[in-house]
Amino acid sequence: MGTLGITELEESLDFLRNQNFNPDIGIVLGSGLGKFIESCNVINSISYKMIPHFPETSIEGHDGLLHLCEYEGKKLAILQGRVHAYEGKGLDQVVFPIRALGLWGVKQFIITNASGGINLDYTPGEIVLIQDHLNLLGDNPLKGPNITELGPRFPDMTEAYCSKMKDSFIKGAKEHSIDIKCGVYAGLLGPTYETPAEIKMLRTLGADMVGMSTVAEVIAANHMGIKVTGLSCITNMAAGILSDKLSHEEVKDTALKSIESFSKILLSGIKQL
Repeated sequence: MGTLGITELEESLDFLRNQNFNPDIGIVLGSGLGKFIESCNVINSISYKMIPHFPETSIEGHDGLLHLCEYEGKKLAILQGRVHAYEGKGLDQVVFPIRALGLWGVKQFIITNASGGINLDYTPGEIVLIQDHLNLLGDNPLKGPNITELGPRFPDMTEAYCSKMKDSFIKGAKEHSIDIKCGVYAGLLGPTYETPAEIKMLRTLGADMVGMSTVAEVIAANHMGIKVTGLSCITNMAAGILSDKLSHEEVKDTALKSIESFSKILLSGIKQL
């Protein structure tokens, strides 16, 4: 498959514009967080397979559906599932849905994920706001010729995660008496979980949590001038902190158990935006 550029994005955009829907806010739902959809007024659900050039998901827990929803007068375009570089996808495929929704009119993105806790003050099941990230993917979605229709050659990343959006979610959590922490997310390629030595390195670098997604999407959104906030569900403590071995089943199970508090924070934060 060739690189997905502006031509493919325009073909996807033609399809999206025919949905008679003008989204304000985009949301990406990470592993095990798809049940959030049950909290929304869903107007239409579209399989990624129906949308030109949208990459198809292959990982369990990532359904591959675009939900068009309304909540508190806001129109939401919710991506239930994502693709990852470790699946063999190029970063142009990983960020394609972000770019397509950005061209469609989304001005704010809420990007969520399941992550491993590095910060010893975290506990599995907590929801943490991402305040910054470390790009340790070994790659960047803006590599290669710049798509000038999307943004500048050298986009600023000083505030990759919008502080005003973050404050909205802190207020939203307080509405439900939920103490929400903030932290730095390290994005690695995967698909192997990290070794205990790698976790020690990441802690030294300043990471509070680690995962295999999000970073490329946030870079692509910032390139387009889209404001971003990030929410991580801490589904397990990272390697070497506890004696337990890590598994994708544990990630999904913990995310599912956290869905009530996750949904409360997400909905209250959206209301504040």
